[in-house]
Amino acid sequence: MALSPQWLDELRARVTLSTVIMRTDKLQKAGREWKACCPFHDEKSPSFTVNDQKGFYHCFGCGAHGDVIRWMTDQRGMGFMDAVKELAAEAGMEVPAPDPVAAKKAEKRASLIDVTTDAQQWFMDNLRSGSSAEAREAQEYLKGRGLTRKVLDEFGFGYAPENKQALAGALSKFDETMLVETGMRIATVDGTKYDRFRGRIMLPIQDARGRVIAFGGRILGKREGIAKYLNSPDTPLFDKGRTLYNLHRASPASRQTNRVIVVEGYMDVVALAQAGFEDAVAPLGTALTEMQLEMLWRMVEVPTLCFDGDNAGQKAAMRAIGRALPMLAPGRSLNIVRLPSGMDPDDLIAKSGPQAMEKLLSEPASLLETLWEFERDAQPLDSPEAKAGLKKRLLDHVDTIGHGDIAALYRRELLDRYSAFAFPPREPRGGSSSNWRGGDRQGFGKPRNPTLSAEARGQLQRAMSGGMRDALSRAVIAGLVRHPHEISRHSEALTRLAQLDPKTNDLVESLFELAETLDSGGTNAISEAQGLPAPPDDSRYAFLREGTTPSDASEELAEAVSLLVERPALDAALLATIARFDEDPEGSMAEQARLRQSQTLLNDRLKAFGRRKAAQAATTDLTSTPDDDPASDFRTD
Repeated sequence: MALSPQWLDELRARVTLSTVIMRTDKLQKAGREWKACCPFHDEKSPSFTVNDQKGFYHCFGCGAHGDVIRWMTDQRGMGFMDAVKELAAEAGMEVPAPDPVAAKKAEKRASLIDVTTDAQQWFMDNLRSGSSAEAREAQEYLKGRGLTRKVLDEFGFGYAPENKQALAGALSKFDETMLVETGMRIATVDGTKYDRFRGRIMLPIQDARGRVIAFGGRILGKREGIAKYLNSPDTPLFDKGRTLYNLHRASPASRQTNRVIVVEGYMDVVALAQAGFEDAVAPLGTALTEMQLEMLWRMVEVPTLCFDGDNAGQKAAMRAIGRALPMLAPGRSLNIVRLPSGMDPDDLIAKSGPQAMEKLLSEPASLLETLWEFERDAQPLDSPEAKAGLKKRLLDHVDTIGHGDIAALYRRELLDRYSAFAFPPREPRGGSSSNWRGGDRQGFGKPRNPTLSAEARGQLQRAMSGGMRDALSRAVIAGLVRHPHEISRHSEALTRLAQLDPKTNDLVESLFELAETLDSGGTNAISEAQGLPAPPDDSRYAFLREGTTPSDASEELAEAVSLLVERPALDAALLATIARFDEDPEGSMAEQARLRQSQTLLNDRLKAFGRRKAAQAATTDLTSTPDDDPASDFRTD
């Protein structure tokens, strides 16, 4: 029965190990893992752990270790094929039928590994012997790269001579077709055969079990028209999209560091290993594939991509992000480390030492942050059309995310950043706003201008005299006039309100001007010199009642501002969703339903807020005016 390693990996990925184990044994959640008393030996304290991300269980008491298939065979006493069939049925996979041809291929694969193993030994012997000028030049090159003998031996460095027939002679015990099938030799259409790797420093590429399955070769110096790096082609042993260089070393190291570093090439892996970073892997001449991402996520929840600081490195990071977005899941993401421009890990370590690399790795950017910065900086944003293009690109990325909750969170976060970037707050009339937004808070209430402008005064007078359409809006404006020090606290929310409802823009700017010009140091923030009427003493709102403590007034005013801004935000989101109905009818309808439900919940919150105010009024023997419906402070027309 032909069960390829790829098929078995897929089976393991589709079945959750803890779920299988909990059918017979009780597990207890312990952080990202599960723990229990070991089912393989008697113990009183739990030493048995299960890690779903890595797909294995391990007992620190008796050493029992394995994956989900091993669990079925060792703990359940099932035969290998019986275990596979049961798990496959659960995972919805079809077990491959008995195939004599596939069995023969598996046998052949074992024979091909003999070829690559012997080739590796021959390459290493060539380099170590230094018996030729070429080999001595290779030794000098590696010495110049600062690589130690220990690292050269650990990673199996070797040398392939320039001679086109050297490998065939050295591995003459193997049939010529086997040398071609392993990618060691090239056969032309006219029947000519010659060595693929010539005049190159050689590195073995190994599978997860440490078996040599392919090679990578690097030329010495620069040679016109010759690729610097050359990898084996895809063969029965080697699939570059399903292989990560150094995985067999990095996997056990990552269990100690809880980290895996993904770099661009195998020489970067070697440089990091020599500097003490043993948890690094690299793709092999391609962008990260979906299968490679799955392999990384089985090691850790958030792998760290560390690509060169040049444009090519940043584009490689974005290609990886593009592959990862549809596969994101709760707790599963990517971190991004951006090296200094023009530097690779080897350059950085040589110049600034391992501590510089460690510092970068300890302060990675998130996937979302990298996505935002890349698209923001991708092209000049000097026109409304260019800014609209940025928004479209961001939302196009969000639309590829498969997990609904994650997509919604990305959409909100990216649109918040976009709004802050594309619609920055305009300076209040009268000058800079540095004293009221994130600047010198001590200068707040120490006006540059002794009086409020006539336009701002008129805006606020009209708002407090019934110019706003609903009771909540009038109350919020009056509350901010009564407590102008709160304007600074709510500056972002007010700016957001002005963006969502342009009709409020002038009123919001008037509030910002008030924050700068009013003397709020006295007991009453409203000075007759400003020409403003005192805000009403409305008993329904704590922030408008005389005698309310500053903390109570601040708390209730914050809730009122939040409710005031949330309504137009939902309205705008609903309109945007309706507008894209033709492009994505199903997605638009689902989003509309979600937003309408949010509107209903908001109305319920508004009614509850109104009832609470009415109850407070009753306790103070005050009655509401006929205009103000205590059930809701916000009209819904």
